[in-house]
Amino acid sequence: MANMHFWRSKQQRTISWVQGLLCSITIALSWGAGMTSTLAAQKITIRLGPFQQAIAIADIEAFAKTGKLPENLQLFRPFLTPQFQELLNRRVQVDPALADKFFDDLVRSPQGQQLISSLGVAIPGSTVEGLQGALNLSLRQVNGLSVLGFLRAYPEENVTLDATKAIQIAVEFNSNYLQSQALGTLLERDLLVKNTTNFQPSFDPAAIGKEAVQQQTLTLQDKQRKRSIPVDIYWSQGHTQAPLVVISPGLGANRKFLSYLAGHLASYGFTVAAMEHPDSNINGSIYQASTPTNLAQILAPTEFIDRPKDISFLLDELAKLNNQSGTLQGKFNTDKVTVIGHSLGGYTALALLGPEVDLEAVRQFCQNSLSINESPGDWLQCAAAPLKEKKLQLKDPRVTSAIAFNPVVGNLFGKTGLNKINNPVLILTSTEDSLTPSLKHQIAPFNQLQSSKYLLTAIGGTHLSISDPSYSASTATTIFPEKRGSETNSLRQLVRGVTLAFVKQSTPEAKIYQPFLTPAYAQSLSKPELPLRLNSDLPRNIKPWLGFVVDQLTK
Repeated sequence: MANMHFWRSKQQRTISWVQGLLCSITIALSWGAGMTSTLAAQKITIRLGPFQQAIAIADIEAFAKTGKLPENLQLFRPFLTPQFQELLNRRVQVDPALADKFFDDLVRSPQGQQLISSLGVAIPGSTVEGLQGALNLSLRQVNGLSVLGFLRAYPEENVTLDATKAIQIAVEFNSNYLQSQALGTLLERDLLVKNTTNFQPSFDPAAIGKEAVQQQTLTLQDKQRKRSIPVDIYWSQGHTQAPLVVISPGLGANRKFLSYLAGHLASYGFTVAAMEHPDSNINGSIYQASTPTNLAQILAPTEFIDRPKDISFLLDELAKLNNQSGTLQGKFNTDKVTVIGHSLGGYTALALLGPEVDLEAVRQFCQNSLSINESPGDWLQCAAAPLKEKKLQLKDPRVTSAIAFNPVVGNLFGKTGLNKINNPVLILTSTEDSLTPSLKHQIAPFNQLQSSKYLLTAIGGTHLSISDPSYSASTATTIFPEKRGSETNSLRQLVRGVTLAFVKQSTPEAKIYQPFLTPAYAQSLSKPELPLRLNSDLPRNIKPWLGFVVDQLTK
C-alpha cells in the first residue's frame, strides 16, 4: 500500500454526501470555530452548491439517541443510516491530563495545520484562533470528543457548513486516524521505560556489516498460476546456514522499497530475497484499473491468497537453486525463513505464520460498518470480501518468524485469529499513519499475539517513513503527507538494528544481539521530533483503547 489512491466516483460522492458531511461534522464541529461561551448552537445550516438546509441540533440529538427521524429530517431518510447514527455518537478519547500535549503536537504537525486551514474554508467566518481555541477547549471533555458533546458548548447559535469542503475533510481526516493521533501522545509517555541510561553496547548493529554484498535479479515463472515474479537476491561470499529473509512490499510498491534493509542484512551474512507480487505491484491493478470507485475494488480478491502463495512458490524455486551449481548454490536456507512485509506485505507475512484469514469477519465489517469515515486500509481489506471461502489457511511451515511494518490487518484475521501464531513476530506502528492507523491495524493485532512479540513504535512516523530514501513515492506523498528522508534517519537506523537483532535470534549469536531488542536500544536512538519505543507488552492504561476495535470486530 505504498502508493495508495483514495478514489471515489462522482456518483458515490453525490449519493453519500450527507454521510461524508456527518463525518466532517464529527470532526469540524468538534474542532469548531468559536471560543469559550455559555451559548450553544441551536442549528446547523448545510450548504451544497445552490442547496441550503437548516437542521435543528435538537433533532440531530434525538436521532442520535433513538434512531428515529423527526418530521423535518424525513428529507434525509435515504442518508441517515444506522452507521450515520453510530458515527454521531462516536467519541475520540483523549486523556484530559494530556490534552495540552496532544493539542500542541497536533497544531504543529503538517496534518493539523492542513486540517485547521481546511476547516477555515468549511466553516465560513471562522478564524484560526477560534478553531484552535475551540479544539483546545473541547479536548478537555472527560467523556471524550464527540460531535454532540461539542455542539452543547458551541458558541454560535447557527453553524454554517460548506458541505463540498467538508466532504473533502472527511476523506482526509477520519476518526480512526484522529484516535491514533491522540493515542500517540499516550504511547510516548507510557511506553517509555526508565532507567535505561546505562545502555552501552559494544557494537552498533545498524552499522554496515563486514561482508561484501552482491546482488542479482531473477524472474521466476509460476506457470500453474500464470504469475511472473521478479526478485532481487542479495548475498555475501561467506557460506551460511543463517535464516533466509524474504521481503514483501506493499500495494503498488516494488522490490526496491526496502533495498537499504536488504543490503544491510546481507552484509551480516544473510541471504535476502526482495520480491514483487504480480497484480499488486507498481505495474499491477493499482495502476491498471481505469475507473475504480473505491479501494475495495482496486485489488483483485485473489491477491489475498496469491501473495502468500507467491512466497511459498519462491521458496520452492530457491530450494532448487540451492542445490544447483553456480554462484547461488548453498545460499538459501529455505527451511528457516523470516518474512518481512510492509503494509499489504505485512498481512502477507503474518498470514504465512498460520492464523486463519477470517473472510466472514471481513464481509460482516464491509457490509455493516464500512463508511467514508474509515481509513484507506479498512477499505482495502474489503477487496477480499468477494472470495467465496469462509476462512483461509495459508500457513507455510518454512516461515518461522515475521516482521510486519505498518501492516494492513483490520478485520482480516477476525477477533482472535492472531492468537494462533506460535512464532516470533515484530510489528512496527507509526502514530501518524493515515493509511493504516495504529490502533486498529497494529496495536490491537499486537495485543492478540500470544507468542514472542515486539512492538516498535514511531511516534510521529507515517506509513512510508521506513522506505528507502531513494524510493520514489511521489504519488502517495501528494495525497497523504509523509515523513521521509533525513527527518526519519533515526527510525531507519533503528529498523536496521532491530531487524538484524530479530533475525539473529534463531542463530547461535542470539544472546549477543538480544540487547538490541530492548526498550533501551530504541530509546537510545529516540529524538524529540521522532520519539522511538520498543516494547514486548502494552501498558495497562493503553488496553482500554482496544475497546474501540473490539466493538467493530464483534458487530
